[in-house]
Amino acid sequence: MVDNRLDATFTALADPTRRGMLAALAEGEKAVSELAAPYRMSLAGAAKHVGVLARAGLIERRKVGRRQLCRIRADRLKDASEWLAQWERFWTTRLDALESALKEDRT
Repeated sequence: MVDNRLDATFTALADPTRRGMLAALAEGEKAVSELAAPYRMSLAGAAKHVGVLARAGLIERRKVGRRQLCRIRADRLKDASEWLAQWERFWTTRLDALESALKEDRT
């Protein structure tokens, strides 16, 4: 189940427009029209991006009158961050070993 959620998360994050929308939502709740504005895209285009983010569980949507407001769901980003952290540890260990080996060669 976690793998499927991670797949959806990383698929959503693969697009620079969606990453930008998430960055905007980190500042607080925004309407879909506000998320679309920096990209000069139609409301329909923005709604498709918002849909991908919502299906990945990265945002929540709610209707207020005719407006659709979005807010970020940080818990899904935390899952992705934790998954990436294991690879950070992996590479840190490898690079530390390389550094040690290079120091030994110098002596």
